[in-house]
Amino acid sequence: MLLCLRIENFALIDQLELEFGAGLNVLTGETGAGKSIILDAIDAILGGKVSSRVIRTGTSRAIVEGTFSVNPSLAVWLNEQEIDLIDDNSVIISREIAATASNIRSRSRVNGVLVNRHLMGGLRDRLVEITAQGQTVQVGQSAQVRDWLDLHGGDSLMQQRQKVNTAFNEYQQAQKILEKRRTSERERLQQLDLLTYQVQELGTANLFDPQEMEQLTQERERLNHVVDLQQMSYKVYQALYQNEDETPAAGDLLGDGEATLINMVEYDSQLQPLLELVRDAVTAVVEVGRQINAYGEGLEADPHRLAEVEERMRELKQICRKYGPTLTEAIAYYERIQTELAELNNSEQSIESLEQQEQLCLQQLTQISQQLTKLRCHAAADLESRLLAQLKPLAMEKVRFQIEIVPTSPTAMGADKITFMFSPNPGEPLQPLTAIASGGEMSRFLLALKAGFKQADGATTMIFDEIDVGVSGRVAQAIAEKLHQLSQNQQVLCVTHQPLIAAMADRHFRVDKQVIDKTNNGEQRTVVRVTSLDNLNTRREELAQLAGGKSANQAIAFAESLLLQAANHRQQDK
Repeated sequence: MLLCLRIENFALIDQLELEFGAGLNVLTGETGAGKSIILDAIDAILGGKVSSRVIRTGTSRAIVEGTFSVNPSLAVWLNEQEIDLIDDNSVIISREIAATASNIRSRSRVNGVLVNRHLMGGLRDRLVEITAQGQTVQVGQSAQVRDWLDLHGGDSLMQQRQKVNTAFNEYQQAQKILEKRRTSERERLQQLDLLTYQVQELGTANLFDPQEMEQLTQERERLNHVVDLQQMSYKVYQALYQNEDETPAAGDLLGDGEATLINMVEYDSQLQPLLELVRDAVTAVVEVGRQINAYGEGLEADPHRLAEVEERMRELKQICRKYGPTLTEAIAYYERIQTELAELNNSEQSIESLEQQEQLCLQQLTQISQQLTKLRCHAAADLESRLLAQLKPLAMEKVRFQIEIVPTSPTAMGADKITFMFSPNPGEPLQPLTAIASGGEMSRFLLALKAGFKQADGATTMIFDEIDVGVSGRVAQAIAEKLHQLSQNQQVLCVTHQPLIAAMADRHFRVDKQVIDKTNNGEQRTVVRVTSLDNLNTRREELAQLAGGKSANQAIAFAESLLLQAANHRQQDK
């Protein structure tokens, strides 16, 4: 339920704050007074499209904010979006709209948390439903009509529709596989030949180690510089371990230092750690000398092995040019095409078997769709009777209404084209509702449809925007009673010009335009003002204005009779 609406710099509204209540809330006023601006603001709060024109002239931004009571569906949604409740009873939704030099920006918040337009769509469905006389486009859309019928059919029908959706997806997948098999056989064989050749070539290359090229490069360098390595290793050996000339080796010098430290330790034991370090150095130098000597003696020229290394490197470079550019990538490609080749070899399923699979999926889809059609026919019969019962009090006793379900090609939503068929007068054939219903008849039909769907659902606020345009006084009275009936279970907001409907309101607001002085220099601006008609006299005056255009005694008397009649009707409904 919408508890409070705050608007700032939106269209002709400079500042406005309205508090709505449970039951039937009515907005009245002259044509062009700004009633639709208020509904536009509610629509904007819940993610509706806006343009720069909604920002009041002379300002750079507009703010619209609505406070709604929390219902179970909304509480679940907030929890799923990880949005904390400010309190247990209400949620605040706001939208700031700002104009820049080139475009328009807007930000929506729920309890202070920024949300995107997609999320606002999910939130809107849980809070507000707007019905207007111009909604004939929706009624004429088979998809919308189908959704209304399916929702009326309840959980069992919606579950069956989900089964149809699953079966349709499986059928489409079978079609795609078959079509791909039919059109890509030549490509498959060509790809099979190519991958077979590549797998053989890469398999023959024995690619296992991604570092093989680096290892071969090192080995080639060693084989190419055997003599140099021998000479340098012997030079290191002499420098560390055994020098043939008179220059002492590093090992000899360390040995002398060790002997001196041994003598020094006898006089000062604090030098013992240094002695240990020198001993370790002596040991290390001796070990390096031995190993480098063994390395040098083990080196020998191997022209045959060098040729093998160079040949292997040429092979790997060729592989990398074709499948690389690096050996790591070539190995990864080899592993991947082995999998692809296996899949191609395993995809030799015959076209005949794929055609059989497609037909089986189609049969399953047809069977499940037929079950869905039966459920829809049952739901259609129930909805027809409910709508006719709702239409009779709206001065449409002779109307005929039927939901036409015509077979179509299977889709994800079933195999039915659904149309609302309508005949307002006896003897006239049933025709599509949008083609034959007048504006007033469409208004009453939409009201009956919403009442039929929403009798036990108080989750959303229902808004009716001038659905009473063009109807007579008797029909207006029937609409007023139906709106009041609907408002017993949920909040209803209604923009109306009919005094019969306005008299039935639980809360009545008058909307009008006023010209005010903006500055001390006498500049004037037009603003929209809304007055809550809590006082009986002011409300009677407004009803008189709606009925007679002026506050004449006769119009006042008529307004008083309307209020009395409405009070009696509300008393009877208790």
